Amino acid sequence: MNIKPLADRVLIKPAAAEEKTVSGIIIPDTAKEKPLKGEVVAVGNGTKDEEMIVKVGDNVLYGKYAGTEVELDNEKYLIMRQSDVLAII
Repeated sequence: MNIKPLADRVLIKPAAAEEKTVSGIIIPDTAKEKPLKGEVVAVGNGTKDEEMIVKVGDNVLYGKYAGTEVELDNEKYLIMRQSDVLAII
């Protein structure tokens, strides 16, 4: 993959959605909740007002409606501003 986010943006690969519940019930694709965590794949250089805190390889939490979905090499990613990242885990 050859993509470099600009300014204070980060590229995140969302974690896989849960396939089963604790009781073993299989969840259909239409009922799966969008994951709210993922791994940072690429980061921009930041801006003069905002230094980049997240790094490639960090596992992060983000808001439910944060970011824009993009598809690269048949993989789904999210690109969002660093300020949309809620926490590093």
